[in-house]
Amino acid sequence: MRRRYAVVDVFSDRRLLGNPVAVVLDAEGLDTEAMQRIARWTNLSETTFLLPTMVAGASYRLRIFTPVSELPFAGHPTLGSAHAAVTEGLVARPAAALSLTQDCGAGLVPVQVEAADRYRLRLPEARCTPLGAADRAALEAALGGPTDAAVPLQVIDVGPRWVVGALADPAALLALQPDMTRLAAFERALGATGCTLFAEASGTDADGDIEVRSFAPSDGVPEDPVCGSGNGAVAVLRRALGRIAPGAAYIARQGRCVGRDGRVELSLDAAAAVWVGGACVTTVRGTIEA
Repeated sequence: MRRRYAVVDVFSDRRLLGNPVAVVLDAEGLDTEAMQRIARWTNLSETTFLLPTMVAGASYRLRIFTPVSELPFAGHPTLGSAHAAVTEGLVARPAAALSLTQDCGAGLVPVQVEAADRYRLRLPEARCTPLGAADRAALEAALGGPTDAAVPLQVIDVGPRWVVGALADPAALLALQPDMTRLAAFERALGATGCTLFAEASGTDADGDIEVRSFAPSDGVPEDPVCGSGNGAVAVLRRALGRIAPGAAYIARQGRCVGRDGRVELSLDAAAAVWVGGACVTTVRGTIEA
């Protein structure tokens, strides 16, 4: 069956510099096995499937797959799929700002459509588990370098379960060359989706307030180009450390080590909920036989 298909570049307003998500727009009738087969074929960090929803108040149902498994929620697929739903006519585009509600495995996720094809989502409530010295040593062995001992190492569950830690500076983070086999084993031992690391940028860096890298080799994604849920998990940790307060915002830069250059907009609302946003642009439109 011929189905509409789009690839959306997320966290960039310039094509080919963000994180692409493949979106199957007419997914009704596909079973889980077929969806996983398509996601394995696209071989992107995530592929999504837009479906009708039976949940009151939801705009659509979204299923999200990596090349090897289904996720209950993920950041850049949520934003890119919302962009595809609006631009391809599944959701009417009004003249004013639009609020959508995504029905997914993690529940209902609010998504706001802002001016100039900018989107943001409210991160699901996080569950945090601190890790000890042995886990830090295992992570550092897989990374091939030290982490910042002043920042606690945690598993932060926002749907995907990210091990989140910090490095001393952006140069050290960008220089990392992890042992992906060891890192995958570390993730599996903790039941984690992957590892997201950040480093605070200098006050003179106009391109972002922090640098971020996300690795998920155990889920078939050695390095995620620009990761929404990983950045959201970092914001949860920075909130706990007092580095971001309600009403504040910052910019994360990610993707330079894999030929991308994304910008992720993070903010806390008055209730201290984390919002993750950025620009979206469609790079491919077509059909897929599936």
